[in-house]
Amino acid sequence: MHDHAHGRTHGGAEDARRLGLALALILVFMAGEVVAGILGHSLALLSDAAHMLTDAGALAMSLVVLRLVAQPAGGNRTFGLRRSEILSAQANGAALLVLAGLIVYGAVRRLVSPPDASGIVVLVVALVGIGGNLLATWQLSGANRRSLNVEGSFQHVLNDLFAFVATAIAGGVILATGWVRADAVAALVVAALMLSASWRLLRDSGRVLLDIAPVELPVEEIGTAMASHPHVVEVHDLHVWEVTTEFPTLSAHVLVEPGADCHGIRRELEGMLRDRFGLEHTTLQVEHAAAQLVQIR
Repeated sequence: MHDHAHGRTHGGAEDARRLGLALALILVFMAGEVVAGILGHSLALLSDAAHMLTDAGALAMSLVVLRLVAQPAGGNRTFGLRRSEILSAQANGAALLVLAGLIVYGAVRRLVSPPDASGIVVLVVALVGIGGNLLATWQLSGANRRSLNVEGSFQHVLNDLFAFVATAIAGGVILATGWVRADAVAALVVAALMLSASWRLLRDSGRVLLDIAPVELPVEEIGTAMASHPHVVEVHDLHVWEVTTEFPTLSAHVLVEPGADCHGIRRELEGMLRDRFGLEHTTLQVEHAAAQLVQIR
């Protein structure tokens, strides 16, 4: 009574190619930004570079994870290594959180005692970074973003694009007004974007690790739909969770009327769960309910 078809393999050669191109772009611009940030005394540029470092780590980890999740299940790894993408998302989220804290600390210090920042250096590097991140974002937008593994990398690069925009604005403000604190303000904007991305990654991956049902699968509605079958008496021990993204799973104990076709009802329930809720991996234990005894006095 088990359906163990684990669905299609995540990722693929096209996703790996897009991730690899995005990684190469990020590494080139990150190296240039570190040099420019040191020469221009810009915390905003250095914080962008730190963000790009996490981008590069996320992209590299995504490439590794694509290989891991493609490995077939076997031995004691009955689901293969699919959940490695969730561990990758947790690591990326934690790294963003730590870096955001360090950037906030540095930005506050520079707001109190601002160093001289070169507005022209900040502006030029930021504009070049916007172009590079647009290319990287465009590459990743065509990958399989339903995977939390790929979506995490996409969000990293997208947030870095927004960070470059904030940095470019800071460079323009410094050039126009000489207000060097704009550099630290831009760094705080970068930190806020990193915290937002961190929260989303930790929240979504945490749901999977805690075996919480996906938000798009209402458990009560699923249970009601199963119990509404004309020959089903009771549904209990209903569990809905995700092994990894794009791999929702359901198990339940179903009691049917005495004499009903257990196997036929199981197939009907599996079809309903697949067509109505997109659940393709289901484990249903279907048994006859105990016949009620009529007591004559």
